[in-house]
Amino acid sequence: MTVRPHTRSRRAESSALASLPDPAHGLDPGDKGIVTSHPFWSVAVGSCATGTREPGQGRKAAALSGNPGVPQTTWPPLSRAGVTHAWGPIVNKMDLVPDEPTMPSDDDLMESALVEARRASKLGEVPVGAVVVAGGQIVARRHNEREATIDPTAHAEVLALRDAAAKLGSWRLEDATLVVTLEPCPLCAGAAWASRISRVVWGAPNPEAGALGSLYHLGSDPRLNHEFRVTAGIREDECVAVLKEFFDQRRN
Repeated sequence: MTVRPHTRSRRAESSALASLPDPAHGLDPGDKGIVTSHPFWSVAVGSCATGTREPGQGRKAAALSGNPGVPQTTWPPLSRAGVTHAWGPIVNKMDLVPDEPTMPSDDDLMESALVEARRASKLGEVPVGAVVVAGGQIVARRHNEREATIDPTAHAEVLALRDAAAKLGSWRLEDATLVVTLEPCPLCAGAAWASRISRVVWGAPNPEAGALGSLYHLGSDPRLNHEFRVTAGIREDECVAVLKEFFDQRRN
């Protein structure tokens, strides 16, 4: 047997549809759940739609119709409230996916660190500033406070890492970047290592105590259980100038 597809035109289909009963009343004259005919636009789920429905073949159709125990006889299906749905797209609403956070440039982040360094200079502290960025946002910004707190460990990097951990609720800063105006010393490079930082950006080199490139490189030592990327020399001239101006004033 050869099954031929329908060849009616859209105009002929529209005319035929107009002559049919209201779909809301179905095509079950006796209201007994028995399909007596299959017009070309009807869907008889669970059967081949070419013969008499077998007992039990209406279960899937009933589930689609929203009326338990009543086989679906028309398309579009009826809702539980008996409303015939109009034709329309299957998807009429798209979920909006938020854009990925935009990471500020290293230059912009160093500018924020320089602001902190200049603030430290005005307070009589060695002008070193640091910021920590995570998720495209600055989550901590600090400057040296050794004189104010009488604390030898109150370096800008250490204070910024502490604030960032408190802000993010975790001491692991695996997705964060530390930006500092002066190459970190062994204390601060060690703090960056301990925080599992992802990257460190520094401005001016530290030939006397630099531990991320000048004298040591604690960010790239295979003997340690964590390594991190380092970007050096960002806005170096400005970072050097802030330090030079501070110490020149102190000497005079």
